[in-house]
Amino acid sequence: MAYAIGVLVLVLGVMLSIALHEVGHMVPAKRFGVRVSQYMVGFGPTLWSRTRGETEYGFKAFPLGGYVRLIGMYPPLSATGAALPRWGAQLAQAARDASTEEIRPGEEHRALYRLSAPKKVVVMLGGPVMNLLIAVALLTVVLVGFGIPTATTTVASVSKCVVPASQGTERACTVADPAAPAAAAGILPGDRIISLNGVQATSWDALTEQIRKAGGVTVPIVLERDSKQITTTVTPILTQRPVFDANGAAVLDKAGNLVTQSVGFLGVGPGSVRVRQSFAAVPQTTWQAVSGTAGIIVHLPARLVDVARAAFGHERRDQTSVVGLVGVGRLAGQIASADGPGVTLGERLAAMLGLLASLNVALFVFNLVPLVPLDGGHVAGALWEGARRQVSRLRGRGRIGPADVARLMPLAYGVLAVVVVMGVLLIYADVVNPVQIGG
Repeated sequence: MAYAIGVLVLVLGVMLSIALHEVGHMVPAKRFGVRVSQYMVGFGPTLWSRTRGETEYGFKAFPLGGYVRLIGMYPPLSATGAALPRWGAQLAQAARDASTEEIRPGEEHRALYRLSAPKKVVVMLGGPVMNLLIAVALLTVVLVGFGIPTATTTVASVSKCVVPASQGTERACTVADPAAPAAAAGILPGDRIISLNGVQATSWDALTEQIRKAGGVTVPIVLERDSKQITTTVTPILTQRPVFDANGAAVLDKAGNLVTQSVGFLGVGPGSVRVRQSFAAVPQTTWQAVSGTAGIIVHLPARLVDVARAAFGHERRDQTSVVGLVGVGRLAGQIASADGPGVTLGERLAAMLGLLASLNVALFVFNLVPLVPLDGGHVAGALWEGARRQVSRLRGRGRIGPADVARLMPLAYGVLAVVVVMGVLLIYADVVNPVQIGG
């Protein structure tokens, strides 16, 4: 039941995000005088609709999508002053004809193509910006209201043995594996480490630094257990441990092998508490999310190759793998049904809000890709139109017609086909080889 509720919450959250995305297009369009004939959430057959003023509002059968119909999206060829293109002429002309048919007599001035370039940019950016605002609002709730998980110096787990880094941490201990120093020293889960080798453990990062420095050396350690202090000694073993980058990801060499270094290892895992952040943390976190998502999109072809290998081979997908709608739904279900020590309703709610924030960031960044039919493609067309008009004005040639965006329709169909293929691949991979929380 909890799993199903998580999926339902995700679907409703995505529907609301899409609905607000379309509001972001509709409101400025109406403010600039463009007639908006339809505002629909979903695709396919209409389930319900009502007409208010000159706009029909409604819901369609398939909820993961939506659109607003702005009349006069594409200018007639005569208005552009451009020559008839040879390649894709029929597709382009069909788009122009359909756009022209929506314009009622006497309302030619209300067509979208007649707006100035800056106003077109505002209309087209309205949707993605709305998704960004939603993401900022959700991240604010998560960071300021719930806080972020922060490692503490209280021991949550104690390793029984030292497993070579190259063999992973999930392998069971064998008689050949040396005992972990923490277990040998009698450290127990729930102990709070106060100091190591005379250095106060002010944070988990500070403690980790001291442990790594003390490899092969017997040093004093002070613990707090049941409100009492215990002083003993421990000898962190010198072993090969993975090297991590600034983002906490394991570093790999050119051959794809794990990069390790010889450091001290104690064999304890930290506890975690949520620490509320200030509002100043929201912009930085938002930028990290946006730039990280942009990086994923830039390297999307290579990532999709990895997904295909995992889907049709035996490679395991890690938690950084790109996922589709099924994968996101599965993650939402796992979040809602998660159970165990420290997993509270607040933890699940914060994780769900974080997931919805990530989806809105993805919608924001993906829609900025400068390819039609994405919003970024129309923004690029408006910017090109504005640049051409400025150059024409500076040369004293007067105002020129709008950009002939309709000639990009063959490209739009190509982009749409790629998106469909990508979606099918991700759905298949999410079914046969899903990404699991916790690895």
